[in-house]
Amino acid sequence: MWEKIIQIWRLKDLRNKILFVLSMLVIFRIAAHIPIPGINVENLREFFGSNQILGLLNLFSGGGMQNFSIVMMGIAPYITSSIIFQLLGMIIPKLEEMQKEEAGRQKISMYTRIATIPLAIMQAYGMITLLKQSPQPIIEDLSFYNLATMLITITAGTIFLMWIGELITEKKIGNGISLLIFAGIIVRVPSALQQVIVNFSQEQLINLLVFAIIAVITVIGVVIISEGQRNIPVSYAKRVRGMKMYGGMDTHLPIRVNTAGVIPIIFAISIVLFPPMMAQFLLRANSAIVKNIGQGIIDIFNNQLFYGILYFLLVFGFTYFYTAVIFHPYQIADNLQKHGGFIPGIRPGQHTAEYLQHTISRITLTGAVFLGLIAVLPLMLQQVSGLQNMVIGGTSILIVVSVAIEIVKQVESQLTMRDYEGF
Repeated sequence: MWEKIIQIWRLKDLRNKILFVLSMLVIFRIAAHIPIPGINVENLREFFGSNQILGLLNLFSGGGMQNFSIVMMGIAPYITSSIIFQLLGMIIPKLEEMQKEEAGRQKISMYTRIATIPLAIMQAYGMITLLKQSPQPIIEDLSFYNLATMLITITAGTIFLMWIGELITEKKIGNGISLLIFAGIIVRVPSALQQVIVNFSQEQLINLLVFAIIAVITVIGVVIISEGQRNIPVSYAKRVRGMKMYGGMDTHLPIRVNTAGVIPIIFAISIVLFPPMMAQFLLRANSAIVKNIGQGIIDIFNNQLFYGILYFLLVFGFTYFYTAVIFHPYQIADNLQKHGGFIPGIRPGQHTAEYLQHTISRITLTGAVFLGLIAVLPLMLQQVSGLQNMVIGGTSILIVVSVAIEIVKQVESQLTMRDYEGF
């Protein structure tokens, strides 16, 4: 490992890329601690500390939402915009055709950036409206001018992070958006450790040891599932052209256990958080019936058993849904047939597509159950150990490990490329 680090440091261009990425992450963390004027930060932190739903949102903003910083929305609007266009690609044939071409993908990226602006404004306005309903005053003065200033500042912060993410991606040291989420999660670890040390007692020693063992097992499981894949053998028929024979190659088609990545969890979080957030607005209604409905929704989602089961089922369902979005067995079977490829023992065409569909459905079952368990892992740990401060979400571990693996692979690929150049 040390040899690799020394080799990376000796390569000037690769070293500069890594230093540039680190500097961008430092800028992101500085921006996350610049609060918007006119906010009572202490009341804001107390409000977030007492609300588990907002705590999940704060996690993906890297703490910027809890500080009501200029980048409080993080890159959530950009992710939402990307998801919308991915789903539209299934519905609109023209977008589906554009996704197959480089020029079309660039146009879709441009549309995604443009759609991020109204989404950021809407989400920022919704969050400000929610904070207005806090029992303790958080926003001191919400005149039209101050509201417009806040919306413009928050939207500009989201666009700024989107730009930083794209700059990082261009350096090919990992995906920029993933790295920003990664940095936002990692920065919370020291404060969590500090709280555990301050509140440490001998009664918690066993709980901490259990948590450490579970955390290690979880990391190992994430690595195994993230890297796990089934290799389906593929053979190519021999072709004779003139006096030469071509083809006859045996290879494989890799199918990953977790094809969908962390997207199903992000989808599920959006669905799970929406009803209780809307119920917060109903509590301020003049009608007693509407208030009771809002309070009933909040009470239902505060039930850990109901919340955990619903969260698990949503993650499970969205895993199959998103896998169907990105994995097209009929298209793969058609491409194999066009290039003279076939799966041994399976007829080309329709039979190959049905075989691939059956295989991906069985493999996805393992990935869907794993993602569901990862999503509800914090709830299970809270019930078993009683630890509230030191519970690191399974989603966070999944993102951190996945991003770390991606960074290592991209750095190794660049090192290998330079080895070939030297050879």
